[in-house]
Amino acid sequence: MIIYFITSNPHKVEEVRELAADKGISIRHLHYEYPELQLDAIEEVAIASANHIRREKWAEINAPFFIEDSGLLIHALNDFPGPFSAFVFRKIGNEGILKLMAGKEGGERRATFKTVVAFCRDPDAEPSLFIGTVEGRIADRARGDGGFGFDPIFEYEGTGTTFAEMSTEEKNKVSHRSRAFTKFLNHILQHLH
Repeated sequence: MIIYFITSNPHKVEEVRELAADKGISIRHLHYEYPELQLDAIEEVAIASANHIRREKWAEINAPFFIEDSGLLIHALNDFPGPFSAFVFRKIGNEGILKLMAGKEGGERRATFKTVVAFCRDPDAEPSLFIGTVEGRIADRARGDGGFGFDPIFEYEGTGTTFAEMSTEEKNKVSHRSRAFTKFLNHILQHLH
């Protein structure tokens, strides 16, 4: 079975292919720029994006596909940047988030990383959602050379280690993306293989 991962982010493809290979599922990457609406919740963005692709590109793709949307929710900032994470990262980056967190201590630095996978198995069905979250905190400074995006400032729950300080294999064992994709890949194995 061919399943397409539609994204413009090669880092996400690399992470997902490793997880899929462990389960014997082949993922093909399709680079397609689609509008990512700025909505109030990551789930809403994933559904809207998948539905757009389903309506506009199904005839061309003609195969099941999925998209993924992730966000960093910083609790002291009312879960900002949340669904605006990619935009905020492009505009202010990790240093901007660290400035917003200046003076925040202890529990005020709590944060959640969330991934939503939206899967479309046929042109007439609404997307199925698979959600993964991981708890942690915003580090005092950016650390590590691995990962991408907010990984250098997100410390995984109670470890004191940022995602950027972990190897890809270590991160794949615990990340929000791996949790969402594990649910998704298990669904594929149970229902579509």
